[in-house]
Amino acid sequence: MDEVDRKLLALLQADATTAMAELADRVGLSATPVWKRIQKLEQSGVIRARVALVQPELVGIGLVVFVAIEAHEHTAEWLATFAAAVEGMPEVMDAYRMAGEVDYMLRVAVADMTEFDSFYKRLIGNIPLKNVTSRFAMERLKHTTAYPLPVRAFHDRRGGEADIRD
Repeated sequence: MDEVDRKLLALLQADATTAMAELADRVGLSATPVWKRIQKLEQSGVIRARVALVQPELVGIGLVVFVAIEAHEHTAEWLATFAAAVEGMPEVMDAYRMAGEVDYMLRVAVADMTEFDSFYKRLIGNIPLKNVTSRFAMERLKHTTAYPLPVRAFHDRRGGEADIRD
């Protein structure tokens, strides 16, 4: 990937509905090479999907909970069962295996405390857990889906160091 790919990725992360002509203009290429680059980024898995970002409160999601989990056991079988259980719970927005005192961290989005209680009962009913600690978000101060794109991860098409300032 080069600096043009980096710029395309930044533009698409900001707005995946940007017209091909505008993308081409913004990166200094014609539409066909830009379209081919985007296809290549999709085929290689760099671009996983193009999605609509929904405002949670406007679709009935009023509570975000961070759930810290300590595993009941540390085996491949337990992890596979846990991963499958979490994958089947649409309320789980993110699930991470952690280093440190907590083994797993979940970001859970639900309508309200009643719905979280239902989720919690399904979670502990699906798999044995050593400890579960829930932290309730009061206010979202920042949210982004755009990853930073460090220049060092991209190559300059001219063979030197990439110097992109956008």
